[in-house]
Amino acid sequence: MSNPNLSEAQPTPENNLENNESFGELLAQFDQSHSHKSEGGGKQLQGTVISASAESVFIDIGFKVEGVLPVSAFQQTGVPRPGDKLPVSVKGRNEEGYYELSLFKIAQPKDWTSLEQAFAEKATITGTVTGVVKGGLTVDVGVRAFMPASRSGVRDAAEMEKLVGQEIVCRITKLDVADEDVVVDRRVVMEEQQLAVREQRYGQVKEGDVVQGTVRSLADYGAFVDVGGVDGLLHVSDIAWSRITKPGDVLTEGQQIEVKVLKIDAEQKRISLGLKQLQKHPWEDAPEKYTAGDRVRGTVTRLADFGAFVELEPGVEGLIHVSEMSWIKKVRKPSDILKQGDVVDVVILGMNVGEKRISLGLKQALGDPWADVAQRFPAGSEISGPVTSFTKFGAFVQLAEGVEGMVHVSEISAEKRIQHPQDVLRTGEQVKALVLAIDKDKRQIKLSMKQLIPTGLDEYLAEHKVGDSVSGRTMDERGEFVRVELGEGIQGYCRSSNSAEAAAEPQTSGAVDLSALSSMLKTRWKTGDAPGGSKTEALRAGQVRSFRITKLDLATKRIELELA
Repeated sequence: MSNPNLSEAQPTPENNLENNESFGELLAQFDQSHSHKSEGGGKQLQGTVISASAESVFIDIGFKVEGVLPVSAFQQTGVPRPGDKLPVSVKGRNEEGYYELSLFKIAQPKDWTSLEQAFAEKATITGTVTGVVKGGLTVDVGVRAFMPASRSGVRDAAEMEKLVGQEIVCRITKLDVADEDVVVDRRVVMEEQQLAVREQRYGQVKEGDVVQGTVRSLADYGAFVDVGGVDGLLHVSDIAWSRITKPGDVLTEGQQIEVKVLKIDAEQKRISLGLKQLQKHPWEDAPEKYTAGDRVRGTVTRLADFGAFVELEPGVEGLIHVSEMSWIKKVRKPSDILKQGDVVDVVILGMNVGEKRISLGLKQALGDPWADVAQRFPAGSEISGPVTSFTKFGAFVQLAEGVEGMVHVSEISAEKRIQHPQDVLRTGEQVKALVLAIDKDKRQIKLSMKQLIPTGLDEYLAEHKVGDSVSGRTMDERGEFVRVELGEGIQGYCRSSNSAEAAAEPQTSGAVDLSALSSMLKTRWKTGDAPGGSKTEALRAGQVRSFRITKLDLATKRIELELA
């Protein structure tokens, strides 16, 4: 059973013809109203970039329908941004109805005459790559042409293979009609295109602009960044506020970054870029974070003759002057104590916010070893330490880390006179010494080695006590005292008033036999046996008499006597 509605809907042949004619007229009208190939083909137009996708860039060329360029056309220069102006030519229409564009005014030769004209005018023409041959490519430009591999604009054979079947823009560099020899060059057109875009881009970029870019290559001194068809230099010092040794530590090739245009040199066609300028300067918060007297930690970034620079945080550095590095010794060069990369504790000594400077102290963080030196090494105490250095007048001995004392040459030995400390001591030798005096302000400690060495006097003082009877030989008068020799190097003092007749007693005439007296004394010094002579007999030089010890002062090592 037939469907009446369906039969009514089926058109008659006449109706089909009318519809076809009507559709044809409409299509012709559409093509006529939208096709500008005849008037746009080969003609240079000014286009404005509307948008870009992953594959195409859409451009307003003043027609009712937009034009389109493949993204690959901007392989050397970078994809333009919306609003950018581009010189283009119309090549035709694609299947979607968009105008196919070229970045140059192009010709489409159909015969040898048009080829000769294009060659004479150095015009840009279109062609289709048909195959890969030895040394290059074959290109259909209306006739068969050859394009050398070096002029193809690609780097290797794999990329050359990808060109086969593609329409390219090129220029005739050789034309021989008789031999039908045509050579074309694609690379020169690409270079001119890149140069044109660069010139246009230089006119668009302004100092202070913040732009998107792609890291194209890295060098020791910085990174080259493509900012829309032109390269700018991002110097290593402008990558970050912290000190960077190599740009490769922070950036990678192909990385997308946002940078600030710092300077444009129109004559040299150079653009200086900055990355750290888009970040907050760390010194803005430094006055609130750091105060004189604070103990902080940082990393040694570099050494100079006068000190070491320490990074407290990215972008904030301080200086440790050589004079603030050690309490122990005079530092002549920072490398004697520090090396690059060391992590150290320091004390902030001062700040200059205006000049962005911080003075740091390394020795202050270690503590002043002289702060309690008087308590640790009081006068009269015995110390032990290594000999660290010499001068003409003595030797320095280390008492503790950062604390040294000096033994004067006269305090080294009691047995002999020493001219040079190096004659009896050597660097590193462990010695014992007595602390004589301390001057904390001058950071000086006086030491004595000889006063710790036992002598005959020390033994005598140890073996005797007040009241002991001893023998001695009178020597001479010292004021109200008579000096008495009690033994070799041992002397005592007896008041001359002990003998009432001392002043009236006549002096013995003749020479004194000192050798005989010395022999006698050796047998009596320790026994206390007295020779002849009464207590009331006047004291005279050279007499051997008996005495009684009335005072023993161990501190001053003084012995006082009276006649026994």
